[in-house]
Amino acid sequence: MPGENPLRAGEAVAGGHCDSRDGGCPSVGRRLQAGRRLGLLLGSSAFILPFSVLNAGAQTATRAAMPIGTSDVIQLALSVGVMGAALISAIVLIRERQRTAAENAQLRARIADVNAALQRSEAILNLRDQRIIVWAGDNQKPELIGSLPPEAGAPEERAAFLAFGRWLAPRSAAALERGITALRGKGLAFDIAVETHGGAPLEVQGRKAATHTLVRFLSLSESQRAHVRLRLENDRLAAEHETFSGLLDALDMPVWLRDEHGKLKWTNRAYAGAVEAASAGDAVREGKEVFGDRARAAIGEEHRVSPVFAQMLSTVISGDRRQFAVTDYRGDKGSAGLACDVSDIEAMREEYERTVRNHSDTLDHLNTAVAIFDTEEKLRFFNQAFQKLWALDLPFLNSAPDNALLLDRLRSEGKIAEQPEWRRWKENLLGAYRAVETQEHWWHLPDGKTIRVVANPQPKGGVTWLFENLTEKIDLESRYQTAVRVQGETLDNLAEGVAVFGPDGRLRLSNPAFTALWELDGSTVQPNIHVASIRAICDSRAKDSPWNGFVAAITGFDEERRNWHGLVELNSGSVLRYAVIHLPNGQVMTTFVDVTDSVNVERALKEKNEALLKSDQIKNDFVQHVSYELRSPLTNIIGFTELLSLPATGPLSPRQREYVEHIGSSSSVLLTIVNDILDLATVDAGIMQLEITEVDVANAITAAAELVSERLQDHSIRLEVDAAAAPKSFRGDEVRVRQILYNLLTNAANYAPEGSAVRLTCRQLADGVEFAVHDDGPGMPPDVLDLVFHRFESRVNGGRRRGAGLGLSIVKSFVELHGGNVRIETGSGEGTTVVCTFPDMPADMRDAAE
Repeated sequence: MPGENPLRAGEAVAGGHCDSRDGGCPSVGRRLQAGRRLGLLLGSSAFILPFSVLNAGAQTATRAAMPIGTSDVIQLALSVGVMGAALISAIVLIRERQRTAAENAQLRARIADVNAALQRSEAILNLRDQRIIVWAGDNQKPELIGSLPPEAGAPEERAAFLAFGRWLAPRSAAALERGITALRGKGLAFDIAVETHGGAPLEVQGRKAATHTLVRFLSLSESQRAHVRLRLENDRLAAEHETFSGLLDALDMPVWLRDEHGKLKWTNRAYAGAVEAASAGDAVREGKEVFGDRARAAIGEEHRVSPVFAQMLSTVISGDRRQFAVTDYRGDKGSAGLACDVSDIEAMREEYERTVRNHSDTLDHLNTAVAIFDTEEKLRFFNQAFQKLWALDLPFLNSAPDNALLLDRLRSEGKIAEQPEWRRWKENLLGAYRAVETQEHWWHLPDGKTIRVVANPQPKGGVTWLFENLTEKIDLESRYQTAVRVQGETLDNLAEGVAVFGPDGRLRLSNPAFTALWELDGSTVQPNIHVASIRAICDSRAKDSPWNGFVAAITGFDEERRNWHGLVELNSGSVLRYAVIHLPNGQVMTTFVDVTDSVNVERALKEKNEALLKSDQIKNDFVQHVSYELRSPLTNIIGFTELLSLPATGPLSPRQREYVEHIGSSSSVLLTIVNDILDLATVDAGIMQLEITEVDVANAITAAAELVSERLQDHSIRLEVDAAAAPKSFRGDEVRVRQILYNLLTNAANYAPEGSAVRLTCRQLADGVEFAVHDDGPGMPPDVLDLVFHRFESRVNGGRRRGAGLGLSIVKSFVELHGGNVRIETGSGEGTTVVCTFPDMPADMRDAAE
């Protein structure tokens, strides 16, 4: 302040603006030093000047009598120059002192103004409505200025004030720490509202200047406090909204918000994924709904009577129908909903119910009597074996009697043995409801039965009682001992070699046939001998010894124990069929049978079968080749026969015309046989391709009838067609269908009596079309019926003529090529009906569609 340091204040020079308390301005100091040096110079000049003048005058007077020379002139000039310089320096010095005095006066006035401003600033800073933290540098401790009112809840002590977490709310303290870190590190200013533990709001401002960092805490007025509380509440609500929005967006279940008009306002990512939208925003903009109109209408109807809708709804997600537990709340300004996918839960519940039913069904089919009692000792389940064991009436069991009453009922009816101390015995038995471990009892019933009773406590309370009738088991054990002795005698007399090895690889059992087949010494093959020792002997007696596999199966630890068998040829020429069979408790049984004769017969049969297959292939190749070779000449014969019958060729006598007609008809029959053989060969080769089109049923029947009409007329046979229940068309090869119908009608015309009728029936089935052709012929005997579909099996059997035996074989091949089937209904005196069934879609098209 002015007057505190008047000496230093007087040292100020013009042109500077420096605070005298801080040690002065450097430029002012340099000017003061320059002034001092200039004053010293001028003073010395003024001091020397009179002596120089006196000296010059003396010298002038001395030299007055002498003539004036050049040196005198120079000396006089120097004297005059020095006097002029001294005069000028004096003038400059006076002016500089005047200017310095003026600058000192200005500086004193400015210092006074700065001191006044400093006092005003300190007075403002020391008000009791704000407190400032000042950092002069990054590594310096902060300085506190000012104070806050007591109602603000801020401590006055420096260390306590700087520990923000002690007096500020956790969220406010964290936000303030983040703001101060960003302010000091990056210079980011902030304005935030904080709240103390007492609920008092404060406004905090952070600023950074060139050399100082300031954080100011402001106490607020009541209106400002209300405003800050609103800001804090808004921040809290915004943070909670962001948290809940993030949580809802992270949920793997669709969530949505709607406005008062029912329009979507917001959805989460799961909702967007359910409606196959690119994002939640796209789902809202496009108005995509996860549920259909009917489901939304049901939600709206429920909201009219209740604000909460909580029901199960179904919808299709990614092509699968899913079950959702939907909860939708309706408020004044809109609604919000959430859909939880419970398809898996529902599936698990249904699976659990099915499992319980299956378990009940399984227990109901067990021979062991089972009864389940709940925590109140009430009977909740029993199987048929339980009711059968105790012969109790169903109404009593269905009334859920308690366990004690059931025991009393069995005692009163004499179905369990009388106990010396009934009450204690019953309490001991019912102690299973308070036990943890399974209990086991043995009951010897008055009728001679032995019952093993097992009480199994359940984790959730209750007991499951198992009543196992061991009467037969005990009897079977005695029988088993007898059977073991018989088995030993049987094994010893078997022609099949048997050897049983334990899990340790040692021999447990063998019979004499085993040692005989492998030509072993009886003294060598003894119980407990290791399989490796037997392998060492047997390996040299077989061409391809399987004993390495036997050792691996016997001593191995494979997870899957599989039985296997094979053949081994011994050096002696014998062939043994062996089998490796895994027995319970880790044992392995090996059996050996001498099949030398069977193998020799099998080899002979295989050679014969291969010869037969080869001959059959030669036959097929021959038939196919001959068929192709016959087709061209037959075509020529038929063509020339037709040319001979034309008038343009020339007149023919009646006998010649008759011969030509016989040649043509015989050639046509032969061509039909050749074509049939070629078709069968094509089917056998697997290269027959159907030309699938819409087959008009009426046209196919008409075309087949026209082809066979002449033969029917020759024998006065009527053709009756019943297609009232037939479809208009079906998918198939029209040419092959006509060929099938023609062959069926031709076969029927061959066996139908003179003047009778052949009936062709067609009707629609659930999965196809059925054609049936019936004739009133003699029918087929069983031996003919077994061979009727065989090729080249032609028999007259009451027919007019013997054919090539390919008609029905062609029919069966073509029908099965369509994926259908053929059956024959016949009987003695009932005629014959051939039924062909075609599917709606041929097999190859159905396979392609799948």
